Amino acid sequence: MRPRLIVSDIDGTLITSAERVTPRLRAALLKAVEHADFVLATGRPPRWVYTVLDQLPIRPLCVCANGAVVYDSAQDRVIMQECVQPAAMAEIVARISAVLDCGFAVERAGESAFDRCDELFVVTEDFVHAWESDEHAVACLDDVVSAPAVKLLVRSDRHSAAEMFALIRPVVPEELGHVTYSMGEGLIEVSAPGVTKARGLAQVSALLGVDPADAVVFGDMPNDIQMFEWAGYSVAMGNAAQQVKDVADEVTTSNDDFGVARVLERMFGDV
Repeated sequence: MRPRLIVSDIDGTLITSAERVTPRLRAALLKAVEHADFVLATGRPPRWVYTVLDQLPIRPLCVCANGAVVYDSAQDRVIMQECVQPAAMAEIVARISAVLDCGFAVERAGESAFDRCDELFVVTEDFVHAWESDEHAVACLDDVVSAPAVKLLVRSDRHSAAEMFALIRPVVPEELGHVTYSMGEGLIEVSAPGVTKARGLAQVSALLGVDPADAVVFGDMPNDIQMFEWAGYSVAMGNAAQQVKDVADEVTTSNDDFGVARVLERMFGDV
């Protein structure tokens, strides 16, 4: 196929293990965007996409926070967000706390990627960060869940994400919150009911006037599965989780072996 829309996850997909966009991929993207729109679809909030955007030759629309936010990077503007409401978060926290000893955090979206970080990422005192962070505020649990958030984060440094998911999913039904994960370490992400990357992409494809059947998507983790089901063609990375490979139309090489570039070169190499 020759798609009209190219969608890529970031971590484990577009960027290498060293968090770089390779020159080969930049060249492939430059050729591809002459014929198709390009969109990022990531679990990252808008404030964490610029380390990647600064390596790209374009400023695309970005589906952030697993579909809860649509961000226009060319205008530095959040154009859509769907939030988990405080009452729902309080119930989710109570249900999870009954089956798992863990810390909690929330991610909020302002109007710009450069709004104050300590107002957007708020953690409980027992939240063990999965990455180094000085861009957060610390609050008691009641305050953490006191305002709407695009994501509720659940963290354990004693379990893998898959182990946590197995404990949490049975006690948090979809009508209360959408539970997923985007990394192997112990971090679970909860969005508002029905909010997935596919939901955010539906908003973007409507803005761009592109049918999902004309989209190719790239990903590697369970939070990419819904967008694989949404798109006309899906590509799992060689380093992807097995359940992602199982639903993909194609498995390419790893993110460290030019996996996205290889597919784009094949699709757009003769145009």
